[in-house]
Amino acid sequence: MKLVYLIRFVADMSKAIAFHRDVLGLEVKFETPFWTEFATGETTLALHPASAENPAGTSQPGFRVADLAALYAERDARGLTFTAAPALQHGVLIARFLDMDGAACSISSERTG
Repeated sequence: MKLVYLIRFVADMSKAIAFHRDVLGLEVKFETPFWTEFATGETTLALHPASAENPAGTSQPGFRVADLAALYAERDARGLTFTAAPALQHGVLIARFLDMDGAACSISSERTG
């Protein structure tokens, strides 16, 4: 398992992009009004608009495993609570689970099946 994303929920995408790019000096890798990524090495910093479910200033780690379907099948034995079962999103198998404090985490698979 690897940490591949840190998703940062922001109140103002334009302002957040400008801060990370112009103040911190991060290179924009991909930019849209709904999802922006910065080139930050092995772990990507991604910005996403805040919502009632994900308030501004909060973050969500995004992990990747070789076989998400296998991890999901072992969830009870591992003590993992999934809030969203694995599903294809933009060609990638993605699910969501809660960590030990009840915080949301996303997880994707290197394989889609």
